[in-house]
Amino acid sequence: MSTVCETAATPAEKFANVCRILEKHGNHPARLIPILQAVQEEYRYLPEEVLTYIAVALDVPPARVFGVATFYAHFAMEPRGKYIVRLCDGTACHVKQSIPILEALYAKLNLSGKKKTSDDLQFTIETVACLGACGLAPVMVINDDVYGQMTPARAVELIDDILKKEAHA
Repeated sequence: MSTVCETAATPAEKFANVCRILEKHGNHPARLIPILQAVQEEYRYLPEEVLTYIAVALDVPPARVFGVATFYAHFAMEPRGKYIVRLCDGTACHVKQSIPILEALYAKLNLSGKKKTSDDLQFTIETVACLGACGLAPVMVINDDVYGQMTPARAVELIDDILKKEAHA
């Protein structure tokens, strides 16, 4: 019995990385969440056509794959930036003025509450209910780096630093 990755030449080429991920997980439906995590790592989100491909490859209903992908907040169904900026708007951070920080980030990156990812796919801005660092409020995380006692000016400075680093990369 051949798998989708072995038989469909054009899709296999198009989804070569997905096939590699599926094979790494033994093409086993019970490994759906780790498969989706690896695919999201590869694409920075879960493209609809990739989810359909995974369902076919694992021989599971597409509704199951889409259900898992949309149930967990960790998974993104739209393109996300290389740099994920999470700004806490929990009680401590909100009281210590997290909203002006969010507004400064939106203005700097030409984003809004409806448009959260920059056109160049460099930045995605997200607000979260709590980052678990209330003593550092207001708190912002860029990918895995935590920044406490944030101000609008400091947030914009961090974005400028990343932009400079990317320009020299």
